[in-house]
Amino acid sequence: MSKRFALLAALAALTAACIAPQASSSRFLKVGLFDEAQTLYGNPDRAFPVLEQLGAQMVRVNLYWGGSRYGVARRRPQAASNPDDPAYNWGLYDRTVLYAAEHGIKVVFSIYRTPTWAGGGSLGNRAPRVPSDLQRFANAAAKRYSGTWERKSDDRVLPAVRHWLAWNEPNNPNFISPQFRLVGGRFVPSSPAEYAKICNAIYAGVHATLLANQKVACGVTGPRGNNSAQNSRPSLSPLVFLRGMKAAGIRRFDAYAHHPYYGKPTETPTTRLRATTAITLGNIDVLIKELTRLYGSKRVWITEYGYQTRPEDQSLGVSWNLQARYLTQAYAMARSNPRIDMMLWFLLRDEPRLLGHDGWQSGFFTVGGRRKPAFAAFQRFARTLSGR
Repeated sequence: MSKRFALLAALAALTAACIAPQASSSRFLKVGLFDEAQTLYGNPDRAFPVLEQLGAQMVRVNLYWGGSRYGVARRRPQAASNPDDPAYNWGLYDRTVLYAAEHGIKVVFSIYRTPTWAGGGSLGNRAPRVPSDLQRFANAAAKRYSGTWERKSDDRVLPAVRHWLAWNEPNNPNFISPQFRLVGGRFVPSSPAEYAKICNAIYAGVHATLLANQKVACGVTGPRGNNSAQNSRPSLSPLVFLRGMKAAGIRRFDAYAHHPYYGKPTETPTTRLRATTAITLGNIDVLIKELTRLYGSKRVWITEYGYQTRPEDQSLGVSWNLQARYLTQAYAMARSNPRIDMMLWFLLRDEPRLLGHDGWQSGFFTVGGRRKPAFAAFQRFARTLSGR
């Protein structure tokens, strides 16, 4: 299988190089959603027709390496670069990419969560002890979803995935821990150096396939941070984390991903914050300017964004009509920015309130299935992109 893959991959790369323009400088905004409760472990027969009706071009899905019951590698593989290693369980992910392809939607895979056997701890939020373990997993994933890999169970060729994210919000202690370490009697940020192991490994693993048009985004930063090791929940602001990435030796990535969420319901998409501890859509130019200074004109992907609604959320929610208005405004801002290539809304359907968890209520549908005006707003915008 590996020799056949290498031949098919080489042919695919040669063909793409001959007929396709370089997409790294594309200014065409791609839009979509992120809601794995609906697209990964939910009911795809219900979710994907709705996504197609919306006009979604992309869907983001966390590809759990480990640290979850959905982890692909819950035990150590013997041949980690081989997608057919018996330790791997790709079932849910195969199903998702197949459904997405049937509905004309591209998948963005976010490789995420370190298995316990690789040093991820109980939550999977620690960088792997041996980064090459992650590199080989990323390589296996990129091979399996190369567009040329035949699944052993039915000899079906799995659809291609060309967009990859390295982790999720590594400036947040929920996703990378620790954020600081004690050096010479003082605390210094440590999460950028830990993240360097992750970003570098995923980039190298995906691009080792030598397939054309593979893109790996690093950063994937959350919108704010306190920059305080003494805080009860220490975190790094996006700008501090970005500078730390450069200092930690992260040199190669194809795009920078960020989640420019608002912080309170009085903030509109255009609200320009003065605080340097937060990057929202209103001051994303500050992030892009620093990204340019450090890395040149890298592309920017917004891989999570949304406004919660009330009465579903009483503290951060806005009215249903405001959510629709802000969505239209936000997507227009992204489209007018020549550096932003992708913008994904979170969620499709509101999360339910469970014991000890309030959930997130930025969906186009309530938990009970009632449609909000934001559905039509997204649909209208998507149609302008497709020319319909």
